[in-house]
Amino acid sequence: MEDELAVKLIKRQEWLDSQRSTWEQEWRDIAQRVLPRQDDFIGQRTRGEKRTEHIFDSTAPLALDRFSAAIESMLCPRAQRWHTLRTTDRSLNLIPDVQLWFEDVTRILFERRYAPKANFAGQMHEVFMSLGAFGTGCLYTTELPGYGLRYKSIFLGELFLSEDASGLVDTVYRRYKQSARQVAQEVENGRYDMMPEKVQHALDGDKPEREFEFLHAVYPNNEQKIGDIGPDGMPIASVYVCVDTKETLRKSGFRRMPYAISRYVTSPTETYGRSPSSLVLSDIRMLNEMSKTTLRAAHKVVDPPLLLHDDGVLGQLKTTPNAINYGGVDNNGRQLVHPLSTGARVDIGLEMMDQRRRTINDAFLVNLFQILVETPEMTATEVLERAREKGALLSPAVGRQQTELLGPLIDRELQILMSNGTLPEIPPELIEAQGEYEIEYDSPLTRAQKAEEGVGFLRTLEAAGSMAQFDPTVLEVFDAEKALRGLATINGVPQSWMRQSEELAAMRQQREEMQQMQQMAQMGPGAESAANAAKTMVEAQTLASGGEFGGV
Repeated sequence: MEDELAVKLIKRQEWLDSQRSTWEQEWRDIAQRVLPRQDDFIGQRTRGEKRTEHIFDSTAPLALDRFSAAIESMLCPRAQRWHTLRTTDRSLNLIPDVQLWFEDVTRILFERRYAPKANFAGQMHEVFMSLGAFGTGCLYTTELPGYGLRYKSIFLGELFLSEDASGLVDTVYRRYKQSARQVAQEVENGRYDMMPEKVQHALDGDKPEREFEFLHAVYPNNEQKIGDIGPDGMPIASVYVCVDTKETLRKSGFRRMPYAISRYVTSPTETYGRSPSSLVLSDIRMLNEMSKTTLRAAHKVVDPPLLLHDDGVLGQLKTTPNAINYGGVDNNGRQLVHPLSTGARVDIGLEMMDQRRRTINDAFLVNLFQILVETPEMTATEVLERAREKGALLSPAVGRQQTELLGPLIDRELQILMSNGTLPEIPPELIEAQGEYEIEYDSPLTRAQKAEEGVGFLRTLEAAGSMAQFDPTVLEVFDAEKALRGLATINGVPQSWMRQSEELAAMRQQREEMQQMQQMAQMGPGAESAANAAKTMVEAQTLASGGEFGGV
């Protein structure tokens, strides 16, 4: 039965659809040539249908795949912790209980995020594929009872977006299809509060795979009732609607936006992002046309048309291997069949295609990520310099993903884990101070951006080495231990591989004591007895503290 809220939300989605329609043709053109498996923007293509009929050169699809893999490895690599958490109050960060709490929260967050059933890594890769192809990607984060955090990359064709006054996406309408059987599962999981009668008839009538359209509207709750623990008290409203019956299936809310929308670059007047594919779409089209033309020309060169003497003597020409053609030569032995020489310059076509390929690879940053692979003989200083350049070039492109994608994603994850009681109890010092947390990214991209410090130190050290030939004391200006730890951080060396400052201080103290004992032993028999006694005393102190003598 139709209700007023459902009709209102469907009308707004249709209006957002009309505003988005100008994008769909470009997205379809890109999908056909770059990401054909997502060619469903205009109409729905048959499942299993061949979708590569527009691709004659695979440069763009391969470049997109490398782009998404590179962005993922720079922002959120699967094999390392790419961010930490801390409070915005520096004084609170010095309290051991607060430090331990944030460490535990970070550990739990990564364990839940990369759990096998969460499917974070696979879905994030799909988001970056959509980002590189269409300029806009979306990751939906939710919780399934008994399973924990769950992630899903949402197809751009299902999304309809709207921005707030500051230019951030605060309204997401998702229009999608589900079978009657899937709807029954959603009711069982608690996502829908009711089963539409029309869907129930399909389920009862042995048509469980019949599909119906649904709408999930997520938008700011302008009528929020502060203090209300129900849906009306949530800052973000969430409504599920059955489009076919115009019924509201469930009305609830969120404390954090469940849809993390990522955009590559945007125009000041546009809501949806623009991508590397859209930047070089004309080159991609041109490359495919060039490939078709060059293939035809090369085919004619390799297997050219034949010119025959028209005197009626030569019968049907056989061009198969080992074939015998009577009448192919005249009485003087002159050949009566000649290949047609078109004069095609296939080499020019290949050269022009390579130019287009370089342009496409540049747009997808492929050449940028090949620097270290192509020049493995670089020195440490050159490696840091390359990393610095890479960080500078990538910052405008992928730095935005930390603001629009990863930041909201982490907020949503923490809110879910806090609500279900997964996180440890908050320290009283943090509660009393009402301290807010902030995210500190520790990804390869962040380290590449910090490479400027390492490059500057190594250059200064080279200059100091030259000056040390005249004045050796100039090297005392540097704190070698701090500098080495800084370079290790920039290069991504795990902290667990390095000794702590306290451990190093103990080792140095033991080394000095051993040197003193050796000096005393060299001074005579009496000094040797005193050295042995001192050695015995050092060993006893070391054993009493639970350590091993020697320290190495």
